[in-house]
Amino acid sequence: MSSDATTPVLRNCIRLPLPEDELLEVTAKAKDYAIMHGAAMRSKTAFSQDSLNFAPFVLVPSSFPRKEFEKAVALQPIINRLMHNVAHDEEFITTTLAETIKVDEFTANLFNIYRKVLAHGFTQAYSIGLLRSDYMAHVSEGCAIKQVEINTVASSFAGIATQLVPQQKFVLSELGHADKLHNMPNNNALAGLCDGMVKAWDIYAKPKAVILFIIEDVSYNICDQRFHEFYIRETYPHIKVLRRTLTEVHREGKLGQAKELLLGSQEVAVIYFRAGYEPGHYHSQSEWDARYLMETSLAIKCPSIHYHLAGTKKVQQALAQPAVLERFINDPEEIKAVGKIFTGLYSLDDNEAGNATYEMALRTPERFVLKPQREGGGNNVYGVDIPDALKRMSRVERSAWILMDLIHPPLTKGYMVRPGGDMPPQIVDMVSELGIFGVVIGDAEHIVHNYQAGHMLRTKLSTANEGGVAAGLGALDSPYLIDSDDDEDLDQI
Repeated sequence: MSSDATTPVLRNCIRLPLPEDELLEVTAKAKDYAIMHGAAMRSKTAFSQDSLNFAPFVLVPSSFPRKEFEKAVALQPIINRLMHNVAHDEEFITTTLAETIKVDEFTANLFNIYRKVLAHGFTQAYSIGLLRSDYMAHVSEGCAIKQVEINTVASSFAGIATQLVPQQKFVLSELGHADKLHNMPNNNALAGLCDGMVKAWDIYAKPKAVILFIIEDVSYNICDQRFHEFYIRETYPHIKVLRRTLTEVHREGKLGQAKELLLGSQEVAVIYFRAGYEPGHYHSQSEWDARYLMETSLAIKCPSIHYHLAGTKKVQQALAQPAVLERFINDPEEIKAVGKIFTGLYSLDDNEAGNATYEMALRTPERFVLKPQREGGGNNVYGVDIPDALKRMSRVERSAWILMDLIHPPLTKGYMVRPGGDMPPQIVDMVSELGIFGVVIGDAEHIVHNYQAGHMLRTKLSTANEGGVAAGLGALDSPYLIDSDDDEDLDQI
């Protein structure tokens, strides 16, 4: 992400600034609306299981090009199929991660589980992917979307994002702009993902089996997680949901005679990982043993170990290379459409291509972002900080990272509302990242369910590099769709 004095600004959904008295009143209402409807999180600075703060949000929805939003939605089933095919290509995953696992201990541990499971054969042929493909509009290509990353594990905020659309619609209505609501697309992300889990539960076909959520020791993003759990319990009351940490699974879990996963006397049909995507979730070998136990079980995993590895940055970088997509997608038009969303992604392996990337990054670091094989936000290195970071690495260590072209999104202007923030909030320059959710279920030979499942928008200050809401760096938002053929949509600043 980058912006400068020539960055275009998207037209706002309403005229700003608001009069101060109106702004104070509607912001207070929006904060209470958020808390009362569960668009909330536990505080990291004053944590208590008995209290919530509203999740940071943007007061009115941020503009996003309609054509590009619709393109992202239409592409998602193709992205789902692509990732499903990648996950089931043992040779591609093994070759692509060969250098990375030599120097990245976490990815190596995941790969070690993958290798052991492969050696014994997958107990459960089916996997479920609850994916999220993240995009930014790129101004140098007419605000065409470019993929920031693909998430195959713990793709979060479907619950809160679903609640944010009615919240921002409420705010617009309070401000006298109910006529604008039709430009906010409906969002059924929560139902879409939860229904996917239930479809996997149906495939398992054991009426008394449960759905297991793997959670962190401390869950700050509790509302988003509980929305999923409560939706399933309310919509499908015959399906029980359990929440366990990796440590608890190690203590309570075992395999039955048919390799079914048992927690006490309860058989697990589906495992939904909301933890396990970063090293800090594995305190000891016990947690790794729990992950291996689950991977060898009959339960349908979300994600399975091969889906988890398919979501690494190194695989994303490999997919962007010429002719690689042809390995996984047959339709030339689909190959072309997916290829257009990729920005420049470069290997830093210890070879001729990787050394050329290294030199390029040292020459013009402001063009790039340096990414490790990590989820959860806060791990990337940007611009002028890249040379020092690279020089601290050995040639071998560099292969745990990839280099990516920096995307230059258009700006929006709006009010970002945070717990403990200024009242009234100030107008700030912001940039947005669109996430499109997808559900894909199948085995190595067949896909039985594949659909787009809603969206989310994360918005951050234009001066901020990272934008993770759970990481405390961004705010939740919803897209307000604008047509690019309207001359007022882009203003130059």
